[in-house]
Amino acid sequence: MTVLPTALDANSPEYAANRATMAAKLAELETEHAKALAGGGEKYVTRHRKRGKLPARERIELLVDPDTPFLELSPLAAWGSDYAVGASLVTGIGVVEGVECLITANDPTVRGGASNPWTLKKALRANEIAFANRLPVISLVESGGADLPSQKEIFIPGGALFRDLTRLSAAGIPTVAVVFGNSTAGGAYVPGMSDHTVMIKEQSKVFLGGPPLVKMATGEESDDESLGGAEMHARTSGLADHFAVDEHDAIRQARRIVARLNWRKAHADPGPAEPPKYDEEELLGIVPGDLKAPFDPREVIARLVDGSDFDAFKPLYGPSLVTGWARLHGYPVGILANAQGVLFSEESQKAAQFIQLANQRDIPLLFLHNTTGYMVGKEYEQGGIIKHGAMMINAVANSKVPHLSVLMGASYGAGHYGMCGRAYDPRFLFAWPSSKSAVMGPQQLAGVLSIVARASAAAKGQPYDDEADAGLRAMVEQQIEAESLPMFLSGRLYDDGVIDPRDTRTVLGMCLSAIHTAPVEGARGGFGVFRM
Repeated sequence: MTVLPTALDANSPEYAANRATMAAKLAELETEHAKALAGGGEKYVTRHRKRGKLPARERIELLVDPDTPFLELSPLAAWGSDYAVGASLVTGIGVVEGVECLITANDPTVRGGASNPWTLKKALRANEIAFANRLPVISLVESGGADLPSQKEIFIPGGALFRDLTRLSAAGIPTVAVVFGNSTAGGAYVPGMSDHTVMIKEQSKVFLGGPPLVKMATGEESDDESLGGAEMHARTSGLADHFAVDEHDAIRQARRIVARLNWRKAHADPGPAEPPKYDEEELLGIVPGDLKAPFDPREVIARLVDGSDFDAFKPLYGPSLVTGWARLHGYPVGILANAQGVLFSEESQKAAQFIQLANQRDIPLLFLHNTTGYMVGKEYEQGGIIKHGAMMINAVANSKVPHLSVLMGASYGAGHYGMCGRAYDPRFLFAWPSSKSAVMGPQQLAGVLSIVARASAAAKGQPYDDEADAGLRAMVEQQIEAESLPMFLSGRLYDDGVIDPRDTRTVLGMCLSAIHTAPVEGARGGFGVFRM
């Protein structure tokens, strides 16, 4: 075995400072996660319970197998917007009757579970994950439909939700809908387009138009039960495949549906894996509070991979990018991790070769981000940094093996792209609370704007206001700093969640297991033209 050594001193002042900074950021993260967990607040949760109904996360807890984890995705969706944190929808991956499933659950305590623009983005991301990884989808439905004041942002793109359900079914990926309350108007098509539908006696209501709309449109008098109740759909319309007497019975029936799917993973379970040699707690003190200070990503890798066993690839060439092979929860992975932040030509070429090798061997890739981007300057431009950076980005863009990304520190500029940022379709992307991502660092961006403005004034023969310049730089720095923070980016669904560094191995293990539900096959050529 090639066990990574460690030089981390958990008793040093630097480690203590790093850990204290991370602990403060984790406390902030916990506060924001609590907002999503609170749903619509105590008043509406209490009212929901008085109606004999369970909250969304309790429904999920009953659905998944006992003592198995649920990997919640995008819990901070809509953070920083006018809508509730979490976007009135819970999504994630859980094991039901031994089958890994993508689960979505409307939170009816938040504006009746109405869908806003961020709900839509979150739901579409969940469908994307299900499709890419061939995960059966279970929808726990209770929604008042679209949030009407924001219909202009929902109606047109929202049709993709129904498109996705039909495409999942066409691809042989099972879809199950359990209706706990209202599923009206466009929402009626969720049970209508799912392979299996469970409805609950005197609780489920599924209709294209409720009694008031029917009265307005046709003059017909009707009531909820005759128009869209569970018994009517079970006995008359045939929309309900299963008729449940209460929520617990509905969840029991959903579990039985999954048990009868005859669903198989494309890859066998790799079996037990040796834990890392070093304590995961130490991950809290590795990343400096000041991201300009470098850190050794091998210290992170040593606390993530099985047995801390890592075989480096080209360790002496392009050393600011660490590449190599390991196993994580038994699954083989190729790892690319930024060491000193900047990517040079050597690192770019090394990455392109490594990505090609992973594709030849059908090995998923894990990208650990801490990069300020590709190196700039006359020497590097003349040395071909553009074509070499393009080579790396080309390889990432056309790679066919699954990619996982974790933002540990900085992830700026085109380096974010080369390390498989959101635009490059990683199967999953998570961020640590220490991470930042933007077109460039706040000070650099503000400085560039200042230089351009100063040059413009000089070209016009005008005096330059240094005091105004200082104010502008401070304002821009503050704005870019705020917009580069992980909670801001997570709120916009640019990642799948901000996670505690200590949970990284578990999260990645769950993701790798989900990924291996589908075939893992690399590209055999087809990388486009590499400019040499």
